[in-house]
Amino acid sequence: MKHVTSAALLSLGLASVPCMASPSAAQELAGYDRFDVTASHRSMPLSASIWYPAGTYIYRAPVSKSAIWQSTDAYIGAAIASGKHPLILLSHGSGGNMDALGWLSSQLALRGAMVLAVNHPGTTSGDSSPRRTIHLAPRAADITALLDQVLADPDFAPYIDRDRISTVGFSLGGTTVLNLAGVRFDGDLYRDFCKTYGDVMQDCAFLKRGGVDFDQLSDDIAIDAKDPRISRFVAIEPGMTYAVDDSSLKNTDQDVLFIRLGKEHGWPAADLEATGSNLLGKLDHPAYAVFAPANHLTFLAECVPGAAELLARMDDDPVCSDPAGTDRGHIHQQIIDEISRFLDLGMPPS
Repeated sequence: MKHVTSAALLSLGLASVPCMASPSAAQELAGYDRFDVTASHRSMPLSASIWYPAGTYIYRAPVSKSAIWQSTDAYIGAAIASGKHPLILLSHGSGGNMDALGWLSSQLALRGAMVLAVNHPGTTSGDSSPRRTIHLAPRAADITALLDQVLADPDFAPYIDRDRISTVGFSLGGTTVLNLAGVRFDGDLYRDFCKTYGDVMQDCAFLKRGGVDFDQLSDDIAIDAKDPRISRFVAIEPGMTYAVDDSSLKNTDQDVLFIRLGKEHGWPAADLEATGSNLLGKLDHPAYAVFAPANHLTFLAECVPGAAELLARMDDDPVCSDPAGTDRGHIHQQIIDEISRFLDLGMPPS
């Protein structure tokens, strides 16, 4: 988990000037829309988005226009393509947001999926607090509330294949994915982990900077958030796996894909092998893919020219800097392909 600060605040959302598209000149883009989610555990509605196979062309606009990140074009408000589509629930990482993952959501939509996401309050861009990050229960409840609402929404429900609901998450979002699969976490184990490794582990360092008392962690870290409607799970660089309650694994869905970024450059907090948390060895033959050279931050969107220098001048997190030899765009394509294979999605339009 990594807190991306000023870079996230530079995101401008949708561009204000749309470009009309005619069917004859239309490029293959996904549809995109936004809506609010009512969640009883939150004091305000959640901001949500959906990417989907477009059946019509209205206008195109860049999503997540930013001084740092490359944006992703979409057909805003287009009709959904006819038929039933797999549904993917997407959970962003600490300090991230739903639109910043457009590079992934749009490509999964072009392969036939509907991709839903929310901004998780307390752990999203411009609203990311260490003391709120450690509360896992609300994040999982956000995804459950999102699924509840969309399955009851006549605008979306008729297009959803209810037998093919999956969830994908990165970093803290990967922790949320594991929660939804049935994994529980142990506060005492996490306390011991952070006291042992300290600032060497990026998640512990972030929480420590926010004054989190590891001896007084909330009980909701041990929440059972399993959602039986979800059948497949993709956890990319998940956090907190050193604190997994092993007793919960016997009731955990085993249809899980783990994705690791980097070998020698990988972040130790996301090491799932025997050299780290060994979560891979505790599950029944989970799918596992490693892409390198890369590191944790390589998952984030590709950066615009000059962004790395801008961040250096701002003394901000090096979110645009990858290990030598890394091709971020190529790593992203490998991630898209691997998730698509695991979820049995189609091929994108040629």
